[in-house]
Amino acid sequence: MESGVTSIYLSEVTEIGPEVAEFLESGLLILFEDGAPPELAEMSVMHKPESVREEPPEAGDILVIGDREFRITAIGEKAWTNVQVLGHAVFKFNGATEVELPGEIYLEERGYENLGEEIQPGVRLEIKEGS
Repeated sequence: MESGVTSIYLSEVTEIGPEVAEFLESGLLILFEDGAPPELAEMSVMHKPESVREEPPEAGDILVIGDREFRITAIGEKAWTNVQVLGHAVFKFNGATEVELPGEIYLEERGYENLGEEIQPGVRLEIKEGS
């Protein structure tokens, strides 16, 4: 982690569900902590959280997946509780600044093409404060 940049969330990918690539094509990335029911695991990137900050991220903060960075544009009021309690996140690459559903986190609408190739077991997921 670079000096001066505060980590909000840190996790490691453990498994990729068979339906993840299909969801990514439509700009949707779903995370669940290890141990989720099989029907949820099929559509999710399973991960093992290492650290979770109490305060939620804000628009302008950055989701880092491997070597790629995506700016958060909006976060639903229930999204961070879901991350903290279930290790569950719904990321939409749509660039919207207002969330439709309270459990969603929106990201800038670019750069997610071929993201499925980047998401592999062992890859780190991090949310860090934007500069």
